[in-house]
Amino acid sequence: MAKPSFVIVGGTPESLSLSDSASAALGAAIGAAKPAPAETPRPAPVMTEHEGSIGGKAVRYRATAGFLPVRDGGEGKTKAEMFFVAYELIGVDQAERRPVSFVFNGGPGSSSVWLHMGALGPKRVQLDPEGRPLPGPGKAIDNDQSWLDLTDLVFIDPVSTGLSRAATGEDAKQFHTLEDDVKSFGEFIRLYLTRQQRWMSPKFLVGESYGATRAAALAKHLQSDLGIFVAGITLVSPALDFQLLSFDHGNDIAHVLFLPTYAATALYHGLVKPAAGSSAADLIKVVEKFAIERYLPALAMGASLPVKDAESICGVLASFTGIDAAVWRRKHLRIRDDEFFRELLRDRATVVGRLDTRFTCSEITRPPTDINADPSYAAVVGAFSTALHSHLLGTLKYVVDTKYEILFVNTEHWNFNAPNRYVSTSPHLLCALIDNPQLRVHVCAGWYDAATPHFAADFSVSHLAMQPGLKERITTTYYEAGHMVYTRAAELVNFKKNAAVFYASAAPETP
Repeated sequence: MAKPSFVIVGGTPESLSLSDSASAALGAAIGAAKPAPAETPRPAPVMTEHEGSIGGKAVRYRATAGFLPVRDGGEGKTKAEMFFVAYELIGVDQAERRPVSFVFNGGPGSSSVWLHMGALGPKRVQLDPEGRPLPGPGKAIDNDQSWLDLTDLVFIDPVSTGLSRAATGEDAKQFHTLEDDVKSFGEFIRLYLTRQQRWMSPKFLVGESYGATRAAALAKHLQSDLGIFVAGITLVSPALDFQLLSFDHGNDIAHVLFLPTYAATALYHGLVKPAAGSSAADLIKVVEKFAIERYLPALAMGASLPVKDAESICGVLASFTGIDAAVWRRKHLRIRDDEFFRELLRDRATVVGRLDTRFTCSEITRPPTDINADPSYAAVVGAFSTALHSHLLGTLKYVVDTKYEILFVNTEHWNFNAPNRYVSTSPHLLCALIDNPQLRVHVCAGWYDAATPHFAADFSVSHLAMQPGLKERITTTYYEAGHMVYTRAAELVNFKKNAAVFYASAAPETP
């Protein structure tokens, strides 16, 4: 990719004056330390222009890295400053009407690095074809599958992640709730649309994992409270209803919805084989049918399940997962996800990943709260971190000293404001769909994702679609990948193809 044709450092034209105060954050290390409050003055936004190729076609685009303030009531005291990196295609007729997508990851506590450097941005981290890091430091390469030819892109870091920080003297915990997190994103989007004169653009949200939780609530907030109607929402590996993901006593639905992922994982690691002439997709469909029609009723019966039926169920579970029927019997037909990760390959002293069950590591005793205990996270975080920093410092010319928080895991004080109930933003998404008949939703799910399994996403969607007229406005695609469905090279291509179809349906005839 060519070097920037120009760089603005220390100031921008009035229309690009994207922050009222100043200080930033970037460093090479990552970890769980609590981010320090923002300092002043912050650097002004930095704008650069670039040339590249997407889908084999030459493109020119503008990148802007900087901050937007989150003010008390939208007009008062600055409470925080949110860091973003925006990419806009140059040379487009009626650019103000071109789609613009606001992109973020999850956690809660994750920066936007994963979607930014893994799939959507014009640069991405270099991985091997299966999504594993290559030897040496992570490298940022041109992304031929970037979504920039479909939509302008704005990657946003939530407060306390990336470079985003609470203002000096402000407690960051005020942003560590579901409602206030959503409000901060709403204020960011409102202000960005205003300052960049993008109110006429079709607006999209792209959220991954907890970012999908946020996106569902954010769509309703934008429409109901700010008058910002959204054209489309892409939910990548979504978590919409936390009950579906929680292995709590008496909550049997999680066991049912994780079972197809267990089976897909066992198949991948060679513990089970599909019937002759059938594919992995065929096996998954068989397991899904069994899970709903036989497994769920069996679990619901509890101790009243006849012994003969229990033995039969255990045999089927063993055939699907490769885990001995005696283990299923001892566990009363219920194996939690954390038990599955260690039990599946126990005879090899190997643990499988959570975010991507294709990944493994030697069994090591680590605290359950240690994110690096997940081999699929530990394998890629270094490559993503290095690629991001080299991209910010080199390509985007955004040079600051403060630490970039890849994943702010010190979130024990995060407040979902859901006493005595599970968090759920499906009702928010349902309201947004009903209030906005033009809104479309695209769900992306990976077969090897044991953090937010695809069958749980299906469950949430199927209950949303019970409302008349909504089923045809929600589409779902599946990937032979994990939580980050785009890390496999072949699936990155499919991810872009499916996005192109979705954007064409949600915002037809736009520049």
